Amino acid sequence: MAERIDLSKISTRAPENLDKSKAKEIARKNADRIAELHGQLIAEGKHAVLVIFQGMDASGKDGAMRKVFGECTPFGMRAVGWKKPTELEFAHDFLWRIHKEMPAKGELVIFNRSHYEDVLIQRVHGWIDEERVNARIDSINAFERLVTYDNNTLILKFYLHLSKEQQEEELMERVVEKEKHFKHNDGDWEEREHWDAYRAAYEDVINRSEIPWHIIPVDQRWYRDYLMSNIVVKALEGLQMTWPPLETERDWPKT
Repeated sequence: MAERIDLSKISTRAPENLDKSKAKEIARKNADRIAELHGQLIAEGKHAVLVIFQGMDASGKDGAMRKVFGECTPFGMRAVGWKKPTELEFAHDFLWRIHKEMPAKGELVIFNRSHYEDVLIQRVHGWIDEERVNARIDSINAFERLVTYDNNTLILKFYLHLSKEQQEEELMERVVEKEKHFKHNDGDWEEREHWDAYRAAYEDVINRSEIPWHIIPVDQRWYRDYLMSNIVVKALEGLQMTWPPLETERDWPKT
């Protein structure tokens, strides 16, 4: 049995002995390698890839997408940002809206937040009881098993591990810096009041997930990019994808 993850014991910062400049250079090279592997994913058409970003407000989900997947071609890749369900979505089961956005074979899809919101924010605010929470966690595990085995989907789950102090700095930047004003939301400050409850909810979900989460310290964004890109490269290389052979009936001239 895996050891239980305690987020309070995991640093939100990079190891002191890690060279920042070397880590940034590795992250840049990894971004190029991820783009190459993404091309193979599209061409081979045998695997689907879902990347999930979850974390507290201002944990850097948008930035992670740009830095880690920024060299990938837009073809064969989508990003989906999950917000409050619409009336139509509320009229269905909580996974209905998720299922239709899942990646097809040959596609990489990034979820900025995800189906886990339905056992996080709703739990923290008491909109669902613990019986419903348990049922939904069971359903999420079953859903992820389904798409993994039935559609050959690789699921990579990243929890962006942010300190409360760093979150305050990030949120204040949205107030002070004009180019970040569009990100400001008074509701983020209100949600911050529930920090401990969110941390407990995340920790519970992480420990009860069948597909493991990667805990990514994000107080220093360069370390986030380094660590996350290493994981993505290793996971995509693990698919052992190959470029498809040339298929033609034409009699090409010999060279």
